[in-house]
Amino acid sequence: MKAVILIGALYLALAGASGNALAGPGHDHGDEGPALVSGNGPRRLPDGSVFLPKPAQRQIGVLTQLTEAGDLPRAVTLAGRVVMDPNAGGKVQAMLAGRLEAGPQGLPAVGQTVNKGEVLAYVVPAAGQIERSNQLAQLAELQAAKGLAEKRLERLRALADTVPRKDIEAAESELASLGARASALNVGLRNRDALVAPVSGVVASSNAVAGQVVDARELVFEIVDPKRLRVEALAYDAQLAADIAGASVVVGDARVPLSFIGAARSLREQALPLTFAAEGEALSMLALGQPVEVFVHTRSTRHGVSVPAASVLKNPANQSIVWVKTAPERFEPRTVTIAPFDGANVAVTAGLDAGERVATRAATLINQIR
Repeated sequence: MKAVILIGALYLALAGASGNALAGPGHDHGDEGPALVSGNGPRRLPDGSVFLPKPAQRQIGVLTQLTEAGDLPRAVTLAGRVVMDPNAGGKVQAMLAGRLEAGPQGLPAVGQTVNKGEVLAYVVPAAGQIERSNQLAQLAELQAAKGLAEKRLERLRALADTVPRKDIEAAESELASLGARASALNVGLRNRDALVAPVSGVVASSNAVAGQVVDARELVFEIVDPKRLRVEALAYDAQLAADIAGASVVVGDARVPLSFIGAARSLREQALPLTFAAEGEALSMLALGQPVEVFVHTRSTRHGVSVPAASVLKNPANQSIVWVKTAPERFEPRTVTIAPFDGANVAVTAGLDAGERVATRAATLINQIR
């Protein structure tokens, strides 16, 4: 009996020493110990920095860039849109009100390439019933008069020996005049207005359907050369036009430099239109009328650091931050003040020094580590 009591006491003592009391089935109180965290995994440190081991950096593709400070041109962001070059694009409009008919090659589709001078469609003039009846009556009168003139000319030619030559010539002239007037009126009744491509290019827009009734001056086709597009931006500061040193626009993932052509001398919607052009086929991927963001560089400069736009993120306080690599496996968030630069990069004017390494790729993934 004493041996049983000693074994029970020893069992209770060992259970108390381990700190875990065993419960019977169905009597678990849920007092599980905390999960063990590996010391070599990515984690957010108490000071806000992130510990990111080298294998994890290679796995998520972290890249860093050594920053350089310098005088950066001040940039202004303007809202713009893609427009056609007036020398490499055109509009096809109907001169007369009438019904559309397909051209020799059919009605062109959007995106189809056309050549200068190619007939795209025909417009059959629309005339009222009364007007057409009057024209037909006039044509009938001319044809009847022409028949009488032909018979009179035959009689005069038969009497050529006794009739003066001037009478025969007058009859011939009258017959020719009646024939020309009848032909002109007949052609007018059957004539069609040909819609011709003014330039070589691509059909940007088409409002043509076979049998469609159009009004005079109505836009039917719009043709543009995609290799010679331009960008038009609106500046609400008229003095900006005299301080432009360069400009750029982002197309896809690439930055396309623009050359400044000129500024208008009249306001449009309280803004001054500015026109820019690009070299080669840099803007061929854009569509006519597509809105774009134009980054205009001025001649004045400011001191700062240029970093990729993808490096700038937001913290929970909605502040702009970048992740700076302070150690081989440690990144610290740095609150910065930014300004627009060229679309692909931004200018950091405060909060970042030259010579620091900034995460340029996978910065979003670093920001998500908790």
